Order: sequence, then C-alpha cells, then structure tokens
Amino acid sequence: MSNRQEQPLLNDWFQKHGITEVECLVSDLTGILKGKIMPAGKYLKGGRPRLPDSIFIQTVTGGYPDDEDIRFWNPAERDMELVPDPSAIYLVPWAEDPTAQIIHDCFYLTGEPVELAPRYVLKRVLDLYAARGWTPVVAPEVEFYLVKTNTDSDYPLEPPIGRTGRQESSRQSFSIDAVNEFDPLFEEMYDYCDAMNLDLDTLIHEEGAGQMEVNFQHGDPLALADQVVMFKRTLRETALRHGMYATFMAKPMAGEPGSSMHIHQSLLDSKEGHNVFADEDGQPSRLFHAFIGGQQRYLPSVMPLLAPNVNSYRRLMRTETSGSAPINVEWGMDNRTVGLRVPVSTPEATRVENRLAGADANPYLVMAASLACGYLGMLGRLEPRPPMVGSAWSGGNKLPDDIGPALDMLHDCQPLADILGERFVNSYLAVKRAEHRAYFQVISSWEREHLLLRV
Repeated sequence: MSNRQEQPLLNDWFQKHGITEVECLVSDLTGILKGKIMPAGKYLKGGRPRLPDSIFIQTVTGGYPDDEDIRFWNPAERDMELVPDPSAIYLVPWAEDPTAQIIHDCFYLTGEPVELAPRYVLKRVLDLYAARGWTPVVAPEVEFYLVKTNTDSDYPLEPPIGRTGRQESSRQSFSIDAVNEFDPLFEEMYDYCDAMNLDLDTLIHEEGAGQMEVNFQHGDPLALADQVVMFKRTLRETALRHGMYATFMAKPMAGEPGSSMHIHQSLLDSKEGHNVFADEDGQPSRLFHAFIGGQQRYLPSVMPLLAPNVNSYRRLMRTETSGSAPINVEWGMDNRTVGLRVPVSTPEATRVENRLAGADANPYLVMAASLACGYLGMLGRLEPRPPMVGSAWSGGNKLPDDIGPALDMLHDCQPLADILGERFVNSYLAVKRAEHRAYFQVISSWEREHLLLRV
C-alpha cells in the first residue's frame, strides 16, 4: 500500500481513538518485537520510521553470528523503511495514554522488500499460492504456562498461586476449575483482546500444572500470525499485572508437558471459494493427499523454523511427561499420536492439523514453513504414506533430535530455500548456529551436580 493510500486510514483511526503515541513494531527472526516509539503527530507527519536491517541477524541473546557465518551479509547495515499495515493496527489497552501499536513491513530505500523479514517470508509463500488460484486458511492453537515470578534463572520454574491461595497442581486436561483459579487474569486478558479485536475462540486447561491453551478462529494466515504475535505480548503483560509470568517456552519445566503451536490448515479455491481438500463426493481430494505428502517429505528439513531453540527439542522427546507432543510426520484420522492429524469434519472443513511446532516458534515462520511443505507436495503430486491407525509412538522418533542436526537438514534442502528465499535461509542458519554455540558456553546445574565431584 502506498503512503498516499495508507495515510487517510491512519489519520481516521488515530482521530477516532485519540491516539497520542505510536509503537512501530517489526518481528525479528526469533519472534521478538523490535521497533520505535514515536509521538502520534510526528509519526503521521514526519515520514516513515527506519531501522537497520541487521535486526534480522540478531540472536535471541542480543548477539550476532561470527563473520564467517555471515559472509553473504552486507556489513553496511542498510536502512529499512517501516511501512505500516493498516489491517494490523491495534490499541495498547494497558497504556495510560491512548497508544497505537502497528505491525510494519520492511522495505529498503530502493523500494525492494527486505527478504529476511519473517512477515515477508510468509507473504512470499502466500503469493505462490495466490498464483495457483489457492487461498490457504489456518487456525492456530497456542499453549502456554502461567508460572510464579522467577528472577533467578538458576532456579527451576514453579506453578503459580491461584485465587484459592494454593499453588496450581491440576494436571487434568479441560478442567474448568483449574481455569477458574485464574479468572481475574483471564477476564482482563479477554478485555484486552476484545479491545484489540483479536479473534480468540476458546480457552482450555492443558495437561501441565498451570498450562493453558488458546484457540483462534480460522482465517487468513498473515492476519492470524499478526494476532498470535499480539496475543503473546498481551498475555505476558496481563500476567505481570497479576504477579505471574506467562511463558511460551517449548519445555519450561522438567516433569511437565511441553507447549505447542498447532496449525489447522485448509485450502480454498480463490474464485469459487470451496475447500479443494474435498472432492465432489466429499472425500479427501488428490490435492489433500499431495499436501500431506509434501508435509511428510519436507517438514523434517524445516524443523528449525518449527522448533527454533535448544529447549524446543526437549518437548519432542518421548518420555512419561511429554504429553501428546508428536515425534513423527505420520498422518491419521482423528489421531493425536501423529504429527499430522486430520480431524473429523464436514467436507467444507476438511483440514490438516500440523502438531509439530512449539509455542516458542515465530508464527510467521511456522505458517510459511508448513505451507511451503504442502505447496511442494502439491506441485510434485507427492503421495503420502498410508494413514496411521492406532498409536504412532511405536515407530520411534523420526524427527531431528537436536537443533544441530535440524540445521544441517535445512541447509541441505534446496527446494525449501528456493521457496523461502536463499538469503533468508542462510541468515536464519547463521543466527541459530550462533545461538547454539552460545548455549554450549553455559555450564548447567546438571553438570555441576553429577560431574563436579564424580568424574
């Protein structure tokens, strides 16, 4: 959208809500929001804000990859112009003064898009679908933990204190009483989400102590990725106001299940509007099977985008406390032991639930990666393996078991680089390898406990 088109929309929205301040937001590779805060008048009159493109090679610790890993990088740190998306403008409901938070796209001053921006990576994949006359529809499900505040990272996390004054201990999925323990927090969370027009569907208690899940209504992948980013920020803020932390770590506590980001995926004909995953008889179509075939072939190679951190792979280990986290890319009808579940539904709602991603992943990259795998399957008319009947656990772990092997698999998969962008993939690999090295420089409490005086 041009500056001339976006300006009246912003002016009207700012005037309607009496906006005095603007938070200009961009999601980096790790999902951390970067940007600038500006007075509303200056934002509207002073032109578009700028940031250096180096924010997209910054690690989760704030560092940067070594020079040899970013030899393809432009060391000049080119300026990017931040272009607001008027469909991704939200109130900051907890701010004292009327404040807007706006998600921006990134362009170089020459007008070319910044191919490293996660939001652009998703747009790139969606453009491939649009060129084929397909419209993807997704519905995210995001799990998280509420935990007691913890200011010392050497100490394990603990479940929080509920309104009864007792520490949360329920491990019963779908328990209403367990959710009610935190009613004041969730009531405020829903008020904030309503003020921001976030399209939440249901809230449930999950398997872990203090673990919850929020489901979103189905819709456009870009809009839903924006909403997940906004929801994470909103929930963290709400939890802090109630004396707790909200964490989206994939495996925040030993002995408790991990937290996922399941993505339900279906596909519409862009002209006719019908679900092309079902044929005229209401049965799963050839495109449906090819989509699954692509996910089975390519999802193992794209795991660094679905499980981006060292901690992510603790969730994907099969243990007594791993819950229902999948360890495979099998598929099956209404089967929660597989990585690709097909829920029972009407033909119009035929969909595939990708259960592999962790809650710690960047939602733009999760959706881009998953849809890219399905796209490759449909282009190549790939046939999936037969659906799994019964438990898939017996087949063992068919996914990379650590971030190192996962990065190697992504590096070796040229078809994914062609779709997601060569420069993006190279940058992502460099950032994640730098984080992996930083992790190995930290000596854990396990090592001190078991090795210090014994080896």
